[in-house]
Amino acid sequence: MNSMNGYYFDEIKLGQSAEFAKTVTEADIAGFAGVSGDFNPVHVNEEYAQTTMFKGRIAHGMLSAAFISTVLGTKLPGPGCIYVSQALKFKAPVRIGDTVTARVEVTVLVPEKKFVTLKTTCAVAGKLVVDGEATLMVPGKEA
Repeated sequence: MNSMNGYYFDEIKLGQSAEFAKTVTEADIAGFAGVSGDFNPVHVNEEYAQTTMFKGRIAHGMLSAAFISTVLGTKLPGPGCIYVSQALKFKAPVRIGDTVTARVEVTVLVPEKKFVTLKTTCAVAGKLVVDGEATLMVPGKEA
């Protein structure tokens, strides 16, 4: 892998994996709300969030999903790859102060299309909070 191109398709192996971890802060939630326009009060209003089933504010689910994108775009496959699809299931809430570990693992290689499919997960203290699968197009060495 190099910093400008990530892994080339033919360098990727089944079972290969990578991770990224980040502790969610108040600033992360405020910034994500501002960028996405999602000001759902369960994310930004503690008084309201206390009245919900979560009994307090939770991070946007797509914020955790963005950490998956971080792994894919910076580590595996890395720079140069292009998202084709992403499926997500949100399993549990993430709160301010939680450290989210996003992990990807290569499960399928499609050489004729240079597609890589990866299992994508996020966990907090070992508990699964996001489960999914991504497919990416990865450049070959000749590209």
